[in-house]
Order: sequence, then C-alpha cells, then structure tokens
Amino acid sequence: MRLSRMGGILSFFLATLFFGTLPGGAQTATVLKLTLHDTIQPITQEYVARGLRDAQAAHASAVLLTLGTPGGLLSSTRTIVTAIESSPVPVIVYISPTGSRAGSAGFFLLESADIAAMAPGTNAGAAHPVVEGTTLDPVMKEKLENDTAAFLRSFVSRRGRNVAAAEDAVRNSKSYSDSEALDLKLIDLISPDDATLLRQLDGRTIKRFDGTSTVLHLKNAVIHTDTPSTRERLLTRLASPDLAILLMVAGGLLIYLEFNVPGTIIPGALGTLCVLLAGFGLNLLPLRHTAVALLLAALVMIVLEAKFASHGVLAAAGIACLVFGLATLVDSPVPELRVHLSTALATGIGFGAISFFLAGIALKARRNKVLLGPDAMLRQIATVVSPLAPTGQVEVCGELWQARLASPTKTLPVGSQVRVDALEGLTLLVHAIDTAE
Repeated sequence: MRLSRMGGILSFFLATLFFGTLPGGAQTATVLKLTLHDTIQPITQEYVARGLRDAQAAHASAVLLTLGTPGGLLSSTRTIVTAIESSPVPVIVYISPTGSRAGSAGFFLLESADIAAMAPGTNAGAAHPVVEGTTLDPVMKEKLENDTAAFLRSFVSRRGRNVAAAEDAVRNSKSYSDSEALDLKLIDLISPDDATLLRQLDGRTIKRFDGTSTVLHLKNAVIHTDTPSTRERLLTRLASPDLAILLMVAGGLLIYLEFNVPGTIIPGALGTLCVLLAGFGLNLLPLRHTAVALLLAALVMIVLEAKFASHGVLAAAGIACLVFGLATLVDSPVPELRVHLSTALATGIGFGAISFFLAGIALKARRNKVLLGPDAMLRQIATVVSPLAPTGQVEVCGELWQARLASPTKTLPVGSQVRVDALEGLTLLVHAIDTAE
C-alpha cells in the first residue's frame, strides 16, 4: 500500500519534471486533480489531505478537486475545510460532471475553495445540519444551527462570497442550480470541463485565505490525476455500513462453526478476520451505543430461548432487538452512511434463526447421555436371541453380547425383552421386563 502511494507521488514528480520545462525554457503549469465522488468521511478526508500535501511537495500550480457528494460527517468536513484554507497551493473545487451535486457537507467544501466552480446542470446547497434518529430540543437545535452557520460564515466572508445566500443553505436548506449560484455570487464561474475551466482561470488574480494575492498561471496546464491509494480504496469499501454488517455476521457464524467442529482452523481464522475487518470499518463511522446494547441483548435472549422453553417469545424478542440494533447502529446524517433496512432485516432474521437453531442443537447434545464406552450400555433394552437359562445371547444397539439373568432360577425364551443393569467383563447382567415396562 505504501508502495502504491509512493508510486503515485513519484509519477507526479516525473510528470512535473517532464512537462515543467519545454524546449526554449518555457514553463508549463502542472495541476494535481483529486476526484471526490463519495460520502465525506474519515477516508475521503485522508485522501484530500494527502493530495494537498502531494501538491505542495511537487510545487503544483493548483489543486483541482472534482466534487460530487450527497454530504457526510461534519467532523470530516471541518478537517477538509481547514486543510483547504491552510494549503499553500491554490485549491479549485469544481462540481462536475453534469448531474453531480454538492449536497450538505459538499457545499462547505465548495465555499471554502480559492475558486468555486460548477459544471452546467449541477446543484449545491441543502446544508442544514442533521442528527439522525434524534429529536433535538429547540435550544439544542438552535445551538447546532448557529454553530454550523458561524463555521460557514468564517470562510465565506473571507472568500468574498455571498454570506446571506450561503447561510440560507444552512438555516433553510436552500439548494442552488449552477446559474443561481453564479448570480448569487456563491461561485466564481461555470465551466463545461476541466480544460476549459483552467483556460478561463489563466491570469486570474485570487485572494488567498491568509489575505495575500496570487495570479494563476494555468495556460496549457498539464493535469495529473492523483487516485486513491490501495489502502484508501480498501478502507473506503470497509467504511460501507452494509458491508461491515455482513462481515460481522459472517464472521460470527464462522467462529461458531469452529467451536462446534474444533480443529478445522479455516472457519475460525476466516471468521476472526471478518470480525476484525467489520470492527475496523465500523470504527470509522459514528456508532450509537444504545444500538450496541440492543445487539448484546439480542444474543442473550437467543441463547436463553435455546435453554428455556418460552415457546419462541425470547427468540422473537431477540431477533427484533437484533434487527432494530443493526438498523440504527450507524448514526449518520446521510443515508449512504447508514445501514439499509433491507440489510438489517436480512442479516438480523437470518443470523437470529441460524443462531437459535445451532444453539438448540448444542444444548440438546449436551443433555444426551454418553454414547460410547460401557456406560452407554446401561439402561438399554435388549432382545434375547438365544435362550437365557440363565446365560445366553442378547442383541443390544445392533450388537450381540453374552448375557446373564440376574435371577439364576429363571429362564427366558428367544424374543423376550430384557434391560441391561450392569456390565461384568464382557457379559451383560440383565433382568426381564414385561410389555408394560
């Protein structure tokens, strides 16, 4: 993974050296392009921050962040905005291609950039803060809105954009088309593609966040795309709540299989790996502690149902807790970062039913008497195959054994039923039983 990242940086440096100087000493600008078409969460936060560092190390003329996102976590948004504001390389945030949007947290990134641009047919806004699954009291709701609006104003005003229109996206969830955003001075220009955008920006003087002025020299700029590293791509997949839940359930079943069939090793190893990956992925997301408590309560009730006969009441309650706990496990303001209801229903009902079934088999096996050794013969019913007078042969558990009646004066014909009382060497000590017994 580290090699993949180093390879990306090295290729950018080589591109800078190769294209940076043309015959005759003419300088060609290099632009590092980052593509963020995903939810805003810790992994995308790391990707953008790394890209800005790479651009600084390679002395790029600008960073072009192509954006399309439904939103994401406010904590990650704050970190990315801070990185953009402190970047020594000018940052261009461009909502592209046509049909993309910068919803919620994406609107903050757009307004924080040195240059804010949109492609035709895109939109941005709807940045009202949301706390999923919780009804806030009026005071707390007002505090959250005021804090988020103040955060937006802190950089919109310094960028020279329309503070009132930007704040309206937070307080009233307003969303703007590309032409509306341009008319309201929320963005600097509309452009159909990357190359046209850079040509339009060539020679433009911009005011940096620290108050200094910079002239953009982007004529014939070479665009180098900085793709996410292998590690970042893997972690992005693991940050999917649905995948994390499936890994956790599959891992739990594999570990249970290892306990019931010890020595197989592979199910236990794979199950442990799945559970660890699921835990790592869920650790990247905001979890609800009450949902974790519901999951633990569900497991307890499923096990109790297998031990105590409740006619399915405990099992039903356990499965209900499991489904509800999975559905509310991730506390995210955007649907893309929450567990889908279909996933919670499928995994919850499936895992609950399988766990209940396997736990019942395990407890039933524990209650069964020993099926091996001399003790397995005791209390068994045997059939006389040669007359007992008082010794003879009986058939028990599909095997022929020498047997002796406990009463030496009694005899039993072939076909009689006897019960095994004890084992003396290789001879069974039996007594006659009647049909009723």
